[in-house]
Amino acid sequence: MSEVKISAETRSEFGKGAARRVRRENKVPGVLYGHGADPVHVTLPGHDLMMALKTSNALLALQLDGKTELAIPKAVQRDPLKGFIVHVDLLLVNRGEQVNVEIPVQTEGELAAGGNLLEHVLNALPVEAEATHIPESLTVSVEGLGAGDSVLAKDIPLPKGVTLAVEADTVVLQVLAAQAEEPAAGEGDEATEA
Repeated sequence: MSEVKISAETRSEFGKGAARRVRRENKVPGVLYGHGADPVHVTLPGHDLMMALKTSNALLALQLDGKTELAIPKAVQRDPLKGFIVHVDLLLVNRGEQVNVEIPVQTEGELAAGGNLLEHVLNALPVEAEATHIPESLTVSVEGLGAGDSVLAKDIPLPKGVTLAVEADTVVLQVLAAQAEEPAAGEGDEATEA
C-alpha cells in the first residue's frame, strides 16, 4: 500500500460553530492521536481526504508543522444524507509497527448448484499487520460450496506478515440453503375440493 500525502493544519477552535466554519472552507476537522502523545486537533483538505479514503485502511503521510506523520483512519464520520466526511479520527503509526485493522473480504467462484445463498458473517476480517504493508482486501474462493458449508477465518489465505486478530474458528462466510416457496393461498384448497 502506498502512502497518500496530505497537508494538514493544526486547529485551535473547537465546537460545532468552529467545525461548521471549517467545513464551509471544504475542509474536514479531525483528531490525530496515538503513541501516548496528547491528541492534536487538525484540519484536512476535504477532497484530498475523500480520495485517500476510497481505499480501505489508507496510509496517510500528513504534512503537519514541517514534519511528516504517518497515520491510518480509525473512525470516519459521514453526513447520513449527502455522504461527505464530517470528522475523522487518525491513529499515529510508525514504520515497522504492528496495527490491528479490518481488511475487506472478497469472494470469487460459483457456489454449487441449487440456488443457495452466500452470507457474509464478517464483511471485514480483523488482522494484525505492519502499518506500511496493510493489504487492501483478502480474496477467498467459494467455488463448489454447498448448503451448510462455511469458511472459517483460518481458511482465508493471508499475505506474509499478516496474522489473524480473531479466533481461528470464527465463521466468516456461510452458505444458506435456498428455501422452497410456499404455495399461494388458495392453490392447495382447489386441489382438495376437486
